[in-house]
Amino acid sequence: MNRKQFFLGIVLASLIGGLVAVLGVGLLQTNQDTSTNFTEKQNASLVNWLNDESFVVPEGINFVASAAQVTPAVVHVRSTVSVSRSQQGLDPMEELFGFRSPRGESTPREGRSSGSGAVISEDGYIVTNNHVIENASKVEITLEDNRRYTARVIGADPTTDLALLKIEANNLPFIPFGDSDQAQIGEWVLAVGNPYELNSTVTAGIISAKSRNIGILRDENNLQVESFIQTDAAVNPGNSGGPLVNLNGEIIGINTAIASRTGGFSGYSFAVPSSIAKKVMDDLLEFGAVQRGLLGVTIQDVNADLEETLGEDIKADRGVFVVEVREGSGGEEAGLKRGDVIIGVDGVDTYTTSSLQERVARKRPGDKVVVKFLRDGKEMETTATLKNTSGDTKVVVKVIPKITEFEGVVFEDLKVEYQERLELEGGATITSIDNKAWREAGVQEGFIITKIGRTKILNGEDVVKALKSYEGEEVIVLGVYPNGQRSYYELDL
Repeated sequence: MNRKQFFLGIVLASLIGGLVAVLGVGLLQTNQDTSTNFTEKQNASLVNWLNDESFVVPEGINFVASAAQVTPAVVHVRSTVSVSRSQQGLDPMEELFGFRSPRGESTPREGRSSGSGAVISEDGYIVTNNHVIENASKVEITLEDNRRYTARVIGADPTTDLALLKIEANNLPFIPFGDSDQAQIGEWVLAVGNPYELNSTVTAGIISAKSRNIGILRDENNLQVESFIQTDAAVNPGNSGGPLVNLNGEIIGINTAIASRTGGFSGYSFAVPSSIAKKVMDDLLEFGAVQRGLLGVTIQDVNADLEETLGEDIKADRGVFVVEVREGSGGEEAGLKRGDVIIGVDGVDTYTTSSLQERVARKRPGDKVVVKFLRDGKEMETTATLKNTSGDTKVVVKVIPKITEFEGVVFEDLKVEYQERLELEGGATITSIDNKAWREAGVQEGFIITKIGRTKILNGEDVVKALKSYEGEEVIVLGVYPNGQRSYYELDL
C-alpha cells in the first residue's frame, strides 16, 4: 500500500464514522422526542444510571452510593401565589361593587411556597406534589448546581397530590422509577429534599408500613387515592415532592406528608408509592390529564365494628365491603352487588380500601381487572371493565388554554377549574407582564380579568379587543386573583 492509498483510507474511514455517529444521534433524539411514558424516556437516556447491574448494597448498609446517585437530580421548587391582605378602611368601589382598590394595603402581596422535586428525564421533566404548586402564578426550579429555571406545569392531579413540571434543559441527571411493589417493610430507604430551605438534605429510615390511608386528601367527587408508604425517615416542611429512594438509587415514593402535631417531624412520614406516581406522570405526559379507571363501587373496610354498624352478617373477617354499586358502572356490569366483600384484584390480595384503590388507580378507562370477592362467604371471581367519571371508556384529553399577547402582556384563557372554583363564566389570566403602564398600575401576574370598562371579558381575545377600543383613555380593569380576592386597577392606555 502506497502513502496515497493509506491517507485515502484514513479519510474514508473518518467520513463513514462521522456519518454513523450523526445517524445514531439523530435516531436517539427521534426516539426520545416521541416517548409517551417515562419508561421509554428513562431507558432511552444513558445518563445518571447505575449501569453495573451487579451492584449490591455494601456490607454493613452503606448509603453513600444511593445518595451520590440521586442528589444531583433533586431540585428546589418555589411557587409564587397571590395572598390577600386586610384592607384599611372602606373604598367606594368595594362598597358598591365588592371590588378592592389597588391602592395601599388592599393590593394583594405575593406569597411563596417551597418544596422539592425530582428530575425524571434528561430533558427536564420533574415530579413534585400538587400542593407545592397549587394556584401558583409562577413556578421556579433551582437545580443542585444552582442553575435556575421557570417551569411549566404540564399537569396536576389533586386526587393523588402529584404534579408534572417541565423546564427547558437537556442532559440533566435524573432518577429512574423503581418498583414500589417490591419494597418491603423493614427495608432501608432515603428521603431527599430541601427541608427548611436546606438544599440536598438526605435522611435515612426504614419502611414502616405500606398502603396507609391517613385521610389527608380531599376531592369533591370522592376520588382521592391514599395508599402511602410509611417510613421513619425524617421529613420536614420543604421535603414535600422530593423522592423516597431505595439503596439502588430508584424512586419508590414521592414524599407527601408527615404525622405531626407541631408541623415538624415527629416520627413518621408518608410517600405516594411509585406504582401510582409513575402512572400519573405517564398520563400527564401523554394526555395532560390523569386517566382514572373506576370500578364504580362505594367501599368500606371490613372490621370488628362493621357488622354492628350495618346490622348485617358480613361473613368475612377482612376485605373491602361493597356498600353501593353505581348504575351503569363497570362493577355493575361485572355482576358485583351490595354486600360483596372484595379480597383481590388481578391476583393480588386487597384486604383494605387503600390497597384496592391503589390497584385500580394504576389502570385507565377501558382496562379490564379480575376481581376476587366473597358473596355469602363463598369465593367468586369476575372480570370488570373500568370506566371514567363520565361512565364511558374514552380518553380524557386536557384542553390547553389559548395564549394571547398584547403590548408586552400575555393573557391566557381562564382554565375550566378556575371557572368552576371561582364561579366565573370566563376570563383571562395574566401570565406575564412586560409593560410599564401595567406594572405601575400595580397589576400582578395571576390576576384574572373579568371586565375592562363596560366590556365583559370571557377570554384573551376579548381583552385585546377591549384594550384597542379604549386606546388613549383611562379605563378601569376589574377581576379577581386565584385566592378569590376581587380587585380593580386604573389603567392609562
